[in-house]
Amino acid sequence: MLGAERKMRIIEYVRLQRVASVAKLAAEFEVHEATIRRDLAELEQEGALKRTHGGVIVQQLTQGEPPFNERSNVRLDEKVRIGHMAASLVEDGDHIIIDSGTTTLQIAKNLVHRSNLTVVTNDINVAAELRDAPGVKVMVTGGELYPSSYMLNGMFTNQVLGQLHVSKAFIGTPAVHPKHGLTHPEAQLVLAKQGMIAAAQEVIVVADESKIGKLSLHAVAPSSAIHTLITGKDVSEIEAKPFRDSGVNVILV
Repeated sequence: MLGAERKMRIIEYVRLQRVASVAKLAAEFEVHEATIRRDLAELEQEGALKRTHGGVIVQQLTQGEPPFNERSNVRLDEKVRIGHMAASLVEDGDHIIIDSGTTTLQIAKNLVHRSNLTVVTNDINVAAELRDAPGVKVMVTGGELYPSSYMLNGMFTNQVLGQLHVSKAFIGTPAVHPKHGLTHPEAQLVLAKQGMIAAAQEVIVVADESKIGKLSLHAVAPSSAIHTLITGKDVSEIEAKPFRDSGVNVILV
């Protein structure tokens, strides 16, 4: 059996079984386990399957995000580390965009004592965090308020973002994949994120380990639009390497 045909049959097999081990797949297709591992690595890079410890599962689409209050304390230690690292990339005098989200909020917490910054945000939480920072000018995009997340979105948000040019944009996401880039489950949020990315000279994605390798319904931006990805130290080299191979600077914290 040729490798391409075997990979197609592996996909069909795992979709039927929902989960399979390397040993089981090797026995099913009568090849060495090393061959199966190579096939699975290629299939994961193509976004078809998701590897687990010792096996593989069907790649699941991210369907949506819980309200802000439910997400804020999930993986908090990791988000704090990511926020601290992201803030260290901000230079005094920068004009930056901070996207809405629980991880991006941690960036704002690390900027309150900085000097001569301009921060544009569509997040009321981010703006409130910086309200007493004497060296930070805060610009809020305007737009429709989403009560569950304190995010601003919609036509007014998109219009403001379309008029801006900043040095860095810090983007949050529920799903980032080395092949498919940034994706999002909610179509109405895509335009604002695309506007932030278009406005920035440098795009920095902040995402905890649970978002890595995930896919969702709507395309936001390709991996080529991402300059830096900051994520948790538990992300494996197998997961990080495809991003690095596509030119993304991956920082694990």
